[in-house]
This record gives sequence, C-alpha cells and structure tokens, in this order.
Amino acid sequence: MPLVTPPSTDPTPDAGTAGLAPYDAVLLFSFGGPNGPDDVLPFLRNVTAGKNIPDERLAEVAEHYHHFGGRSPINEQNLALRAALQDELARRGLDVPVVWGNRNWEPYTRDALAEARAAGARRIVALVTSAYSSYSGCRQYREDLWTALDAVAAPDREPLVVDKARSYFNHPGFVQANVDAVVEAYEATAADAAWPRLVFVTHSIPDTMEAASTVAGASYREQHLDVARSVAAAAGQRLGRPVEWDLAFCSRSGPPSQPWLEPDVNDHLGALAAAGTTSVVLSPIGFVSDHMEVAFDLDTEALATAHELGMTAVRADSVGVREPFVRGLVDLLLERAAIARADDAGAPRPAEATTGDLPAFRSVCVPGCCRMREGVDSGRPAACSVDPWS
Repeated sequence: MPLVTPPSTDPTPDAGTAGLAPYDAVLLFSFGGPNGPDDVLPFLRNVTAGKNIPDERLAEVAEHYHHFGGRSPINEQNLALRAALQDELARRGLDVPVVWGNRNWEPYTRDALAEARAAGARRIVALVTSAYSSYSGCRQYREDLWTALDAVAAPDREPLVVDKARSYFNHPGFVQANVDAVVEAYEATAADAAWPRLVFVTHSIPDTMEAASTVAGASYREQHLDVARSVAAAAGQRLGRPVEWDLAFCSRSGPPSQPWLEPDVNDHLGALAAAGTTSVVLSPIGFVSDHMEVAFDLDTEALATAHELGMTAVRADSVGVREPFVRGLVDLLLERAAIARADDAGAPRPAEATTGDLPAFRSVCVPGCCRMREGVDSGRPAACSVDPWS
C-alpha cells in the first residue's frame, strides 16, 4: 500500500513560467442549496427535474432543510472554499479569477460562465466539488455544463471553452486531508473508550448507476474502497495501531423496490453494536464539506442511532478548507493546465499524482462514461467528453 504523500507546499510546484495557461479562469462547480425556507421546495424541484416526484414527497425531504432553518450550509462552505482557492492561487503568484456556479440553485453555472466571460476569460478549467466519478458525481455536472455553455453562447462572441479537472478521490491532497481529520477524531475520543472502529460514509447511489460507473475505470464503490484503504492505513501508522474499518452509505432515495448501495450507515451501526462494537468514528469520506447530507444524515440521524445503541461516536471532519486539500486542488489545476498544454502541442502528457492502487482518472471522458444506467443514454449531451452524445 503506497504511503500518503502530502501535496506540494512549494510556491510554484511544476508551474514554471506557464502557470495555469492556457486557462484564464477557474470554475468552482457545485451542487447548490437553498438560502432560506422559501427556496427549499423550488430547489428540490430543480434537483429532481424530470423524475416525476410529487411535491408531497419533496415536502418530506424539505423537512431536512427546515430542521436547519431552511438554509443549506453548502453555500457558505463553497464561498469559504472559493476564498481559500483564491488565497492559495495568489500565494503561488497565479492571478486568475475563481467563479462559482451551481447545478441546482443560484448562482447557476450559466451565471458563473457569464461572470468569467465578463472578466475576460476565454478558456476555463472546472473543478467539481465531487471527488468521485459516477453519473451524479461527474456526468450530470458535464451535462449541466453543456447546457450552460449553450445558454451563454452568442454568434457575435468568441465561444467559451471549459475543460474539467479529473475526479480527485485518489489525489494526495484529498487523501491527506481525510487522514488528518480521521486522526484528529481518534485523538478526540474519550481516554476510557474502546478503540473505535472506523466507518467511512458516502452518498448511496442506485445499483444501476454503480454498474454504469465502471466505464470510468473503477466503479463508484471501488473508488471509495481505494481511498478508504489509503486513509485507514495512513491513519493507523500515525496513531500507532491498526484501524479496522468499513464502508457504509447514506442519503438513499427513490422507491424501496429500486436497489441502492448498502449497508445504510444506521443499519450498519446496528450490526456493529450487535457484534459488540461500542465505539466508532464516522468519516464522511464521500463528501468534500459538511453540507446537508453530513449535517442531517450523520450529525443528526447517525449520531442519534449510535447514542440509542449505547455506542460512543465521534464524527470526523470533511476535508472542507483544510490546507492539504486546498493545496492539492491547486496542484490539480496546475496538473490539468500542463496536460492541456501538452495536448495542444501534441506532446506526451505529464505524470499525474495519485495515492492508492487506482490510476488517475481521465479529465476528458470516454464514450458511454458514467451514464445513469448501464447502456442507457440520458438523452443529454455532456461537455468534456470525446463524444458528447454517447
């Protein structure tokens, strides 16, 4: 198992004099969330557009948001990440704007692209706030990007070009930030508590989407297992004793008849308690910030489940704006820029930094990559692909 190597702290790692060229702006590309109670139902309609989900069902999901005053924490967290990226870019002498756009709520992707164009940008590199590759974590963003690019296109304007940075689940910065968070959570457990079992948690997806995600090179579940092995091994080395771990899932939706990835984190906690486990650390390894799925599904529901089961539970932080993660994202942007320059020149691509057993994923997706269901096209073109319609 390769050890986790922290991302570079050098002011200009591998940038040379080229910096982020050919890119003249960065798009922080996220999911979005409501800013107040009146936004919740319209936001959920955006999220579920085309799925024929009645408002009565959406009202049940809306209660998760109303539990927190009708406001998702994701927007403040994206603003904090945007500021951290801007600071790190400036620290390295990289003078490019960072715009922020969302799939499902204001500011929308098209607004961010219009902002970048107004600032003079013509070629943009997009950084998605989803570390893993699947339909909902990659292709759905690329479909939205295609639509947004079409919305801002005009016959009298030079077209915008947007390239995407690769899925970064196995980038050293993301892995290192998760290691740090897990170690801190273990160090925060009570001295008299049993040595905790580590439960990694991510968003569940339908089994059909999991099967389709294999086109990317490794399935959604396999990507998580690769990261989990790296994080658990490195955390155990830091803590001085092995860490036993599992992968569980949260936030499933859809009809009960549709299989989704399991075990659900609450069911898994019950199984662990029945087997004699009395202490756990929950690590939200599938998320980059403490947004609604973390705040409700883990901090509210899963911790309550653990308490009811008589278990001691500590929730590790998500990577948020931790320094290794932010530095790693800028390293990733520099890496993508170097790849673009090599492709433009017809030269060999530079090496891509990874941790774990899986290779770096593609930044330009292959035909059929990350469909919603294996062999079934969504009917929407997707940007950043060699075949937008496949």
